[in-house]
Amino acid sequence: MGGHRPRLEHLALTRRELLNRVGTGFGALALAGIMAEGGLLAGEAHASETPAGALLPKPPHFRPRAKRVIHLFMNGGPSHVDTFDPKPALDKYHGQPLPYENLRTERRTGTAWRSPYKFQKHGQSGIEVSEIFPHLAQCVDEMCIIRSMHADVPNHEPSLMLMNCGEARLPRPAMGSWITYGLGTYNQNLPGFVVMCPGYPIQESQNWQNAFLPGIYQGTYVDTRNTSIEKLIEHIRSNFTPLPEQRKQLDLLQALNRRHQAMRQADAQLEARIESFELAYRMQMEAADAFDITWEPAYIREMYGEGTFARQCLIARRLAERGVRFIQLWTGNGQP
Repeated sequence: MGGHRPRLEHLALTRRELLNRVGTGFGALALAGIMAEGGLLAGEAHASETPAGALLPKPPHFRPRAKRVIHLFMNGGPSHVDTFDPKPALDKYHGQPLPYENLRTERRTGTAWRSPYKFQKHGQSGIEVSEIFPHLAQCVDEMCIIRSMHADVPNHEPSLMLMNCGEARLPRPAMGSWITYGLGTYNQNLPGFVVMCPGYPIQESQNWQNAFLPGIYQGTYVDTRNTSIEKLIEHIRSNFTPLPEQRKQLDLLQALNRRHQAMRQADAQLEARIESFELAYRMQMEAADAFDITWEPAYIREMYGEGTFARQCLIARRLAERGVRFIQLWTGNGQP
């Protein structure tokens, strides 16, 4: 067959375009009506907009006392009744069945069992701390201890989601996503939300998901089972193409992406993908240095100790010093 062949990019339709074109647009009218009734139209437009510089620092509503967060997520850590939450009633009912019926637990519940550790009040606040934390107890006046948290589903999988996203079942943005969405981040050459975990936990990347927020606010996952920079941050360096040449390639890719995006009515996922290319290029300037703990003096590495979690803590400090807003460290995932 002769003649001009159609360009394939003009044949692609998004779901929104399909609803607009098929059946004279009645599908789009029905969708608009449903979303209007649920009050979702304004929220959809807000979530789909990802302007340039969305990760730039934003002024908070109140004067902040903290500039960044290092979240130590100790999956499968010690019980709260053995650390910061003494339960005198457990002493009373030690060795006896609990005076409740139909306890919602994952496995059959036996008798009550008191903590084997003693608690003592510390500091001016008089907060009780277990004897297993003698040094941490000296700083208790600088700590905020919450004893009112609970879960309505006694299983590990939903509890991880509840802790990270505030919801055990429905997809909701992770805490790090909300914080970077609201406050931005200081360093535009590094992700605003970094997650370091040896392998994947239960529920995997749902624990640092962006959900209905734009994709640039999803946590950047780093598998800390790896120790070399080339494996810890894949493709961070190019051994074949110098940076000026990479910049030219990225500019061409950016132009093609923007042309593709202009036909798709500000697709939030596409915008996030474009931003990820730009961030990957900028990360070459700082990420390799931030994750390379060999730059630290030997005595500093000795202070942090050995093992995956110790290495994560040292990297987290280096990331915080370089302006990363939210850093989450996972442990208890089969690694020391």
